[in-house]
Amino acid sequence: MTAPALEFRDLHLTYRTADGPIPAVRGVSLALPAGASLGIAGESGSGKSTLASTVLRLQPRSATVTGQVLVDGEDVLGMTFKRLRALRWAQASIVFQGALHGLNPIQRVGDQVAEPIALHEPSIGTDDVHRRVGELFEQVGLPPARAAAYPHQLSGGQRQRVMIAMALACRPRIIVADEPTTALDVMVQAQVLRVLTDLVAELGLTLVLISHDLSVLADTCQRAAVMYAGRVVEEGPSTAVFERGAHPYSRALAAAFPRVGDPRFRYAPAGLPGDPPFPGEVGEGCPFAPRCPHSRPDCTSGEVQLAAVGPGREAACRYPLLDDDEGLR
Repeated sequence: MTAPALEFRDLHLTYRTADGPIPAVRGVSLALPAGASLGIAGESGSGKSTLASTVLRLQPRSATVTGQVLVDGEDVLGMTFKRLRALRWAQASIVFQGALHGLNPIQRVGDQVAEPIALHEPSIGTDDVHRRVGELFEQVGLPPARAAAYPHQLSGGQRQRVMIAMALACRPRIIVADEPTTALDVMVQAQVLRVLTDLVAELGLTLVLISHDLSVLADTCQRAAVMYAGRVVEEGPSTAVFERGAHPYSRALAAAFPRVGDPRFRYAPAGLPGDPPFPGEVGEGCPFAPRCPHSRPDCTSGEVQLAAVGPGREAACRYPLLDDDEGLR
């Protein structure tokens, strides 16, 4: 059997702070075949971006990580720095959510896209590098002449396309996109996501897309994982998770984004009471229980594990919602 292109095995990540350890990711296990796409959703602080950072081992030194992150069957966490450097850009790359933070403001964007090519493929001549940069710009829908621009001379959508071009520069097999459309208006967001998904389909890439918006993941990814308090609380086909979430949190997250023309969203969503738990204060039972409208007494004790709720679908809930309408009214 072929190994998954990307796999997380019982991954735990804890930050060391002056106030004590802060567990940000708690026992995540996910597998993604080559050429597949996975969306990861959740509120801020759910652990989704921290999880994404482990693919390229970008977590800070204050983090302690256990478990495994396998890229083509090889554990990233156990790699030497030399091997890790060879993996970054060439086997797996990342599109960060803030292009202005990811781009050097005093370098032309074309030079920044060229840099990883020159580093990983030093035998390629300068003319060939510039030719590939022009091809990458065309792939992401930018005129090659824009390679001479500085980041501040580009719009937000154009900068994000440059970030995608940079991520594709060394022809990686895995792309991690960490909220790549943050701070973009909805029209530009749709354009950037279309560019990304078209390239994934055209090049046969494996995609991990991080977003707050389950509707975006339903439109762009084959599967979706919903995270809460550092854990995956539901995982399955993205459309099913968005339209008929089995976990109450998945339902609430989907209902936070009204759909035009759907009578169930005639009125503004009521929203969830309370706030997500502080990572260092997650107790026993289901971490969502204090905010869950369907919580029962036994939800607050013991550990709630992921369990099958349908074909190719799991939820960490003792009383999963299996009807179509509950939780969306």
